Amino acid sequence: MTLDDQTLARAAERMCALYSEPFGGKDNGRYRVSAKLVRSLAGRRRLYEDDIRTLARAMLERGFILIDMDSFFVVMSANTFVNYRRANEECLE
Repeated sequence: MTLDDQTLARAAERMCALYSEPFGGKDNGRYRVSAKLVRSLAGRRRLYEDDIRTLARAMLERGFILIDMDSFFVVMSANTFVNYRRANEECLE
């Protein structure tokens, strides 16, 4: 693991931990965070596609989904999607 990967792994840890912390009037749960704050947390002036992919992969390994919305990111639990209804071939025809 490179130094860059370690820094992104630490950022992923912090972002995952934040999911369980109370803020914004909620006890826990999904949240959004500005790209500027993610860059700061990752110790970067810019986040490139590879950086975002590495961060997203590290978060997925911890059970969280990172959604890039260009100017901000959304963090959700991967379990959120478990109970979604499933589309099959019949409904897509």
